[in-house]
Amino acid sequence: MNNSKIKKTTAYLCITALFTALNIAMSSFGVPVPGGHLYLNDVIICLAALILDPFSAFIVGGVGAFIGDLIFYPLPMFVSLVTHGVQAIVISVFANYLFKKKKLLGAILGVTLGAIIMIVGYSIGRAFIYSTPEYAIIKLPYQILQAGVGAVVGTLLCFKCKIKYAFNKVMQRHSN
Repeated sequence: MNNSKIKKTTAYLCITALFTALNIAMSSFGVPVPGGHLYLNDVIICLAALILDPFSAFIVGGVGAFIGDLIFYPLPMFVSLVTHGVQAIVISVFANYLFKKKKLLGAILGVTLGAIIMIVGYSIGRAFIYSTPEYAIIKLPYQILQAGVGAVVGTLLCFKCKIKYAFNKVMQRHSN
């Protein structure tokens, strides 16, 4: 393996680890809203999935959320692993593979499907964990808000704040 390939792999691994740590950190606290909390880790999951490949996106989304739940609130940790993992994979595939020529369209479709996956996954997971569909229905507005905020803010950070452009520039620098 040549030196530029090692540098590129190391940089990619470090960026994946950084996003995973950010996901764990954002899982640790929520913004109080009437009747509950809004967790902002979906912003990190969406942003990372828009930038990274599907496997790395799964590590950030699924494993990061799993570890965050394991540390702070272990009951739904497996629901988080599956739901956020699949969410991140779908976003990454749409944004980076299915719509290579129309990246913004791929990103919008990806985060929309990812939001639906997150809402449905957590609703089913909550109904199963807490053995009551009523609890899942009560939390549904918060899931919708969290998924919507994550999708919109993650996409804006990626494209309007040019984080994807900066990421590509860093990766290009390390490939030389």
